[in-house]
Amino acid sequence: MRALLYDVAVIAIRFIGQLMLSFVTESLRHGRKRLRLILQQIAEIGYRSQPVVMVTGAFTGAVLTAQSLFQFSKFGMETMGGALVSVAMLRELGPVVTGLMLAGRVGASMAAEIGTMKVTEQIDALRVMNVSPIDYLVTPRLLAMLIAIPLLIGESAALGIIAANVVGIEVFGIGEAYWKYQMQNFTDLTDVAFSLIKGGVFGVIIIVVSCHQGLQASQGAAGVGRGTTRAMVYSSLLILVANFFLTLLLNLIFPAGARLG
Repeated sequence: MRALLYDVAVIAIRFIGQLMLSFVTESLRHGRKRLRLILQQIAEIGYRSQPVVMVTGAFTGAVLTAQSLFQFSKFGMETMGGALVSVAMLRELGPVVTGLMLAGRVGASMAAEIGTMKVTEQIDALRVMNVSPIDYLVTPRLLAMLIAIPLLIGESAALGIIAANVVGIEVFGIGEAYWKYQMQNFTDLTDVAFSLIKGGVFGVIIIVVSCHQGLQASQGAAGVGRGTTRAMVYSSLLILVANFFLTLLLNLIFPAGARLG
């Protein structure tokens, strides 16, 4: 049984690696940078995703603060709540929550749009006109995602930390000086590095999976619907799995207590 699970895991990892490598390589190799399309995708991925990302980040930080203070109050460690939320929002919750929100909002939309183009033969029309679908559809989205997702993660983490300050200082009445001292003492550039690296990986996952599902769509509207659902589910699952392995790897590269700069 253990050998069977090992074989399945190896096959799955190999398939995912080949899929991502081929898509990313082909996207970047078809090198004409379509500035207008990239700007459109930045607006779609970045600007229009701001409300949901900011609200999600703020309330994630607020509820994490409340729960941590309920526990820390038993040990007289209330001032550590700010440090906990700051590190958690930058290293884990900011990137993961933002990635999941984008997988649901942006990934599903991309899969539906490209899937509709596929079943209505617009993809074939691009090939007839000697336009690469990867160059025209995937590359602008990939570049736009790599530009937008670090900014969205920064907004999510910042709103979470601000909400933590409001809950901890204003609601629970913890001394502002002690709260902010602990937060600054335990937060550094390594936490920002975690966010940027994880955000880039999650962005690539969303684009590769969503565009792949869209390009593989078939059997009319039903196939587009299935591809859209798969894009959201597969992207979300891969983000959670990748986050675990990235956390282990990045903690080896940036051990706890190490500082950049």
